[in-house]
Amino acid sequence: MGDHDHPDYGLSCRQASGFGAMVSFKVDTHERALAVLERVRLVLFAESLGGTESLVTYPLVQTHGSIPGPMLDKLGIDERLLRLSVGLENAEDLIADLEQAIG
Repeated sequence: MGDHDHPDYGLSCRQASGFGAMVSFKVDTHERALAVLERVRLVLFAESLGGTESLVTYPLVQTHGSIPGPMLDKLGIDERLLRLSVGLENAEDLIADLEQAIG
């Protein structure tokens, strides 16, 4: 749980009761990325992070929309990248939702 070697690990333990997870992944096409955003049922398509619900974001137009193309390329952010902020839902339910959304 958490990165014990991180310099702020102790601070995090004092301020929070647990750790979260952010997972970045790429699908095979831009069209599939958009379809995932439309098809998720349990996972919410939203930019706000830090809550207890699982959210999926589309960095290219949300969190990184103002970054110039060359920097996006350097960061590996393209039209196929999605980011999942994992919440408190049942893991099997989240996996099933993503499987049906990805198709």
